Amino acid sequence: MLAACAGQFLVVLDVSVVNTALPSMRADLGMSAVGLQWVVNAYSIAFAGFMLLGGRAGDLFGRKRMFLLGLGLFTAASLAGGLAQADWHLLAARSVQGLGAAILAPSTLTILTSAVPEGPARVRAIGTWSAVGAGGGAAGGLVGGVLTDLLSWRWVLLINVPIGALVLVAGAVWLSESRSGQARRLDLPGAVLVTAGLATLAYGIVQTEAEGWTAAATLTPLAAGLVLLLLFLLVEARTKVPLMPLKLFKVRSVSAANAAMFICGGGMFAMWFFMTLYAQNVLGYTPLNAGLALIPSSLTIVIGSKLAPLLMPRLGAKNVSMLGIVLASAGFGWQSTMTADGAYVTSIMLPGIVMMLGAGLAATPLASLATSGAAPGDAGLVSGLINTSRTMGGALGLSVLSTVAASRMDGSGSPESLTEGYAAAFRTSSILLLAGVVVMLLWMPRGTDRRTPAS
Repeated sequence: MLAACAGQFLVVLDVSVVNTALPSMRADLGMSAVGLQWVVNAYSIAFAGFMLLGGRAGDLFGRKRMFLLGLGLFTAASLAGGLAQADWHLLAARSVQGLGAAILAPSTLTILTSAVPEGPARVRAIGTWSAVGAGGGAAGGLVGGVLTDLLSWRWVLLINVPIGALVLVAGAVWLSESRSGQARRLDLPGAVLVTAGLATLAYGIVQTEAEGWTAAATLTPLAAGLVLLLLFLLVEARTKVPLMPLKLFKVRSVSAANAAMFICGGGMFAMWFFMTLYAQNVLGYTPLNAGLALIPSSLTIVIGSKLAPLLMPRLGAKNVSMLGIVLASAGFGWQSTMTADGAYVTSIMLPGIVMMLGAGLAATPLASLATSGAAPGDAGLVSGLINTSRTMGGALGLSVLSTVAASRMDGSGSPESLTEGYAAAFRTSSILLLAGVVVMLLWMPRGTDRRTPAS
């Protein structure tokens, strides 16, 4: 449990740890505003695009082996990113970090679900795993702020090197090997197509900030991204050993949970990005103070993740997930009322607590619903799928919400202009999350309130 959760903590931490360091990265490496967004998305898209491949590789070649391989790649890329001398060096290292995380992350959940039988014990194990992952994402702001203020932005990446080495040793000693025993074959074309499709689609969305929605520079990558994703689905329908067996989506609980996780990722992922920019660019916080300001919400998401397993036997997994999403939507709506001279308590702390309590409550039941009906041989695949849905939604959501924010700013860079843009992004997130509630209400079968049926 400790080794697996430590690996999960690291990969989720690096989704958000760079946020408070973004202004310092921009100043040091001369990056553009769009370039800063890609510091986050280069990691997220590689993470999401190759996670299905990582999950299947764990099933075929061994979960412990993939855990160690992914962590080693992640640690090496962290060292390269920390030593980057140009913006493209940093973006390349972040992409390789995402690849390592994609190999590592599915194994962390599969190691737990393979070792713990279905029932209350597995729910508690998933709750701990969700809490650790949520804590990693939430702690990113604080860790990044401390390291950037006291040392430099480079240490938000370099800190992974000694920690990764320790977890590698712990994993080699403590983890037991497991695999599905199927034929050893990987769907590499599928992995390349889904990753290229996501990256191209995200690039097209980002282009709308400068070119608008009707320009060829926008429409071409948008169309190309959709074509690549369509080709991915065609390949998956025809190959003998698909990366993402489409038959999994015939199980309504699996398809509904992944759709809801995709939407929630799109709505919630950008919270840390915009909150740290608001704190530093509008309210004038230092990186350290911006990180400290997010401690209450960081703690709240962990509390929500641990509270969810206690509520699920009483209310049902479906109802707890909807409760969490509604609560998060209310928090995002509250956050959208921020002002350029807002006070900490009402503009950051209290809305953040509501947002992240809802996020924590939703994460555990959604993961439980998506994985409990998986056959043993598909455990890694389904674990990778739910992580992919969340991260894929987050990467595309960040691109969309950044475009929404930019469309409401007048280009002056004044605190009032920036605040209006950030507020528009939070309002859009609130609406997206309500769409997730509708998906759960209409799509998720009633019988999954306590247990997802076997596929």
